[in-house]
Amino acid sequence: MSSYRAPIADIRFVLDELAGLPQVAGLPGWEDAAPDTVAAILEEAGRFATDVLDPLNRAGDRAASVRHDDGSVTTPPGFKDAYLAFCANGWNGLGKSVEFGGQGLPQLVATAVEEMWHASNMAFDLCPLLTQGAIEAIERNGSEALKHLYLPRMVAGEWTGTMNLTEPQAGSDLAAVRTRAVPAGDGSYRIHGQKIFITYGEHDYTDNIVHLVLARLPDAPEGVKGISLFVVPKFLPDAGGRPGARNDVHCVSIEDKLGIHASPTCVMSYGDHGGAIGWLVGEANRGLEYMFVMMNLARFSVGLEGVGIAERAYQRAVAYARDRVQGRAVGLPAGAKTGAIVEHPDIRRMLMTMRAWIEATRAVAYVTAAAMDNAARHPDAEARKRHQAFVEFLIPLVKGHTTEVAQEVASLGLQIHGGMGFIEETGAAQHVRDARITTIYEGTTGIQANDFIGRKTARDGGALAKSVVARMASVANELAASADADLKAIGARLAAAVETAARAADWMVGAYASRPRVAHAGAVAYLRLWGTVVGGWQLARGAKIAAERLAAGVGDAAFLRAKIATARFYADALLPSVDAHYPLATGGGEAALALAAEQF
Repeated sequence: MSSYRAPIADIRFVLDELAGLPQVAGLPGWEDAAPDTVAAILEEAGRFATDVLDPLNRAGDRAASVRHDDGSVTTPPGFKDAYLAFCANGWNGLGKSVEFGGQGLPQLVATAVEEMWHASNMAFDLCPLLTQGAIEAIERNGSEALKHLYLPRMVAGEWTGTMNLTEPQAGSDLAAVRTRAVPAGDGSYRIHGQKIFITYGEHDYTDNIVHLVLARLPDAPEGVKGISLFVVPKFLPDAGGRPGARNDVHCVSIEDKLGIHASPTCVMSYGDHGGAIGWLVGEANRGLEYMFVMMNLARFSVGLEGVGIAERAYQRAVAYARDRVQGRAVGLPAGAKTGAIVEHPDIRRMLMTMRAWIEATRAVAYVTAAAMDNAARHPDAEARKRHQAFVEFLIPLVKGHTTEVAQEVASLGLQIHGGMGFIEETGAAQHVRDARITTIYEGTTGIQANDFIGRKTARDGGALAKSVVARMASVANELAASADADLKAIGARLAAAVETAARAADWMVGAYASRPRVAHAGAVAYLRLWGTVVGGWQLARGAKIAAERLAAGVGDAAFLRAKIATARFYADALLPSVDAHYPLATGGGEAALALAAEQF
């Protein structure tokens, strides 16, 4: 069995060269994100991931979380101790406000560390992930009283947080939410209803759990405009902020899932014994708006889950390919003995495909994180707006495209193991099972794609998409004019792919209003097309930087040559897939819609 090792060199290259950590560290309030500090953080996070989280991953998958007759839930052996160590080491508050006890580091640094948690033990990290989103929602929209009561404890990890949206009859249609919130006359509310798919809705890590719950007031308008957001703790805090009386909220079951078995996915019941006590966050009927603060951060984090699981599947596949001796690879000198399967051309093809997808999606995620930081703290207001628009454009790609890629990477990892990959003992199958939820969590790929063609492409007439096209074309054209054969080839491939993305965007802007069903039929293909091109853009940038360093004799030459080789492979083998996505993205689904109307 291989062990996870954080790819520090790859992470540092993306942080420094593509995402621009030095620039982010120069923003007001983030001066502490100095190179030496970040290097120490990455090394320590890597050790924690390798020594503490990774050894629990397979054991947690086999043991799973267990619900008891009294409604309590026990996580697998070792998970609670790992969580307590996680919080004691300050990881829970890494990117959170100093005002509430956090370390106040940039999102970009927190992103690199979070990738390690996902890669080493995704089921474990789902609890801190949801807590981060709950902290953000309360900090941005809650009253001062709510902030000072809950945030210090949540940032420290003493209390955890959840996100309660989905109901049995509603699914992703939040307009159908029926959970009720009745004013109690003392500033609090009584919550009645049931929520499903609540990650870490009950567990044994902490002595309190803070649920953020969507519900309707008695006079609320219909639809999504009538949803409010409430803080509903498992235990009601007393005057000193300590957990007091048990609230009327209970876990009635946990789901038996395909993967992430260590993570308890709960059915939560509110108000079975008179009403769960909750407090309104912000203004009435603006709950969905507030919840999307959590949702966008969660969508970004789910994209990172895709990067992390893909990286872990890749590391396991590389280790197996180097160790597994079988057959004599074609093309080796006569008389060569049977060797490791890593010598076989098709194994190398699969490993390079895995590596290229991982490096591309990691780069896009980190660049998005840097844009988040600039949107938050850039001193120029117009620059903040531009960065925020860029973030909103990229989030569906980070969530939708990256998680789809993770399915392919995990599957290739299993394929490299051959028959042993289908056997749980090797660990390859767990990555396939765990990765599968990422395309569904926080909005399916189809939901991300619908958002991408609508609010991110058509709403402004394609202006934002065109601005991204211009940035990508600038890099492509520069590389296409290079005297370096690899850079020239990368640039030419990227230029063609960018032109295809531009044509697809133009088509989508026109079709979204005039032929909406056809536009939506091609939405996922359109998202995958753009995700592939944006990934190629980032790898091309990396190849250019690597070539410049090689020419200057700076850095690890083998590492830099690998960056160029990976970008070249991506350009030659993966970027052409945009031409396969283009027909469906631009009207190819019309015939399928007509045929489906007759068939279903």
